[in-house]
Amino acid sequence: MSFRFITKSIHAYLIDYPVAIVLIAAPFVLKLGQSGPVAMWLSVVVGVAALLLAALTDHPTGLVRIIPYWLHLWVDRAVGVVFVIAPIAFRFFGLDAWYYWVLAAAVLLTTSVFNAPEEPVATLSGLERRHSGLKAATASSRVETLPMFRP
Repeated sequence: MSFRFITKSIHAYLIDYPVAIVLIAAPFVLKLGQSGPVAMWLSVVVGVAALLLAALTDHPTGLVRIIPYWLHLWVDRAVGVVFVIAPIAFRFFGLDAWYYWVLAAAVLLTTSVFNAPEEPVATLSGLERRHSGLKAATASSRVETLPMFRP
């Protein structure tokens, strides 16, 4: 059984926009910022950026679709790394630190371990089918030389 179940569609419909909204709202609901204002506003800024990234990504819920999905995943992974480092770099403590570490784990697992590989547009098997079909067509259209015209 494969752990890689998060497809491009699942990521688009169930992760991108809901997570962006949570990133914007959660700091206020959880009253983050005990370690300083960066602990609250980092999540809000990343949430707004995540909304923009989702809207510009070439996937089912993208509005403009100019960012390739593979690049979107790498941006998500970079955000995961930032969420690992931020509590240390900005000296977050308590809930502020744990909030970012839990988010980092979720983001990195979602975009790496659980992410289903994207199927290429032109798969090799599809090319083979077209090519073998062409061979069959040419083989069936061969003209047999009549015995009287053979040397």
